[in-house]
Amino acid sequence: MAETPRGPSETPLLLDAMLGKLTTYLRMCGYDAAYALDRGRETDEKLLEIARDENRLLVTRDAELAESAGGLLLTSKDVTDQLGELADAGFALELSDPRRCANCNGELVAVAQADSTPEYAPDPAETETLRCPDCGQHFWKGSHWDAVKETLRGV
Repeated sequence: MAETPRGPSETPLLLDAMLGKLTTYLRMCGYDAAYALDRGRETDEKLLEIARDENRLLVTRDAELAESAGGLLLTSKDVTDQLGELADAGFALELSDPRRCANCNGELVAVAQADSTPEYAPDPAETETLRCPDCGQHFWKGSHWDAVKETLRGV
């Protein structure tokens, strides 16, 4: 019997400083993916502390750090190959409705149709738009969404 893939709701992650692009993809898949540089934390000791205190799986390209944390070691530098390694490790990698801010990992909230948005964002009366209450960034399913979906399809 095949193992059920690990989904975003059961696996909070912590990604080290070498995995910034991967962090964005995981957030777009709905994962609670904390990123070392978002926290201003680069030392192994601090990453181990965060992983332990927040019960997060540490994902890293550093073999010693992965072993120390009981974490997941990725060997590839290419983000598409890293996604493949995660899929091989049993992670579900598909776009969900946007739930996490790709910028800071905050939980997104819907923008009401009557509300205004910044110039770069679409009119929420015409396109479903979400906002991150933590950093103020706005999100919607546009061409970037389609590009990420295509990348994930190839994994």
